[in-house]
Amino acid sequence: MAHAVTTLGADRSPGLVATPEDCEWVVWNDPVRGRLRWCLIGDGADTVPAAVTTGVAVLDEDGWMGRHRHSAPEIYYIHEGEAVVDVGGEAVSVGPGAVVHLPGDVEHGIRAAGNGSVRVFFVFPTAAFNDVVYHWDDEGSV
Repeated sequence: MAHAVTTLGADRSPGLVATPEDCEWVVWNDPVRGRLRWCLIGDGADTVPAAVTTGVAVLDEDGWMGRHRHSAPEIYYIHEGEAVVDVGGEAVSVGPGAVVHLPGDVEHGIRAAGNGSVRVFFVFPTAAFNDVVYHWDDEGSV
């Protein structure tokens, strides 16, 4: 199943500095996509630098993002919390300061693994977030 997802606050203007407080949060509680909230901090279509899309995802203690793939490579920076990232079927434990490089078209997902929430900064080298088309593993949970 393929989904394109997009959201930026309607009153956002392009700029050099943005924070999660500046963006519109999306909440998922879905058996395939997962249980998390996320927002786009910068969409490559309307921010400087162009062609870089960034955002933040927060997984509460029982949160997860289902296995999926997309043609664009992606980077996760684990800002806080403990998680398990599944990359191509290999589970890797990560914590604050970890950088996870996710190649394009490789199935991946993430789940909270400790007490407390996980905060992940993500980056796509895309001209716009609309360019990222998610293909979800219909089995759901990581």
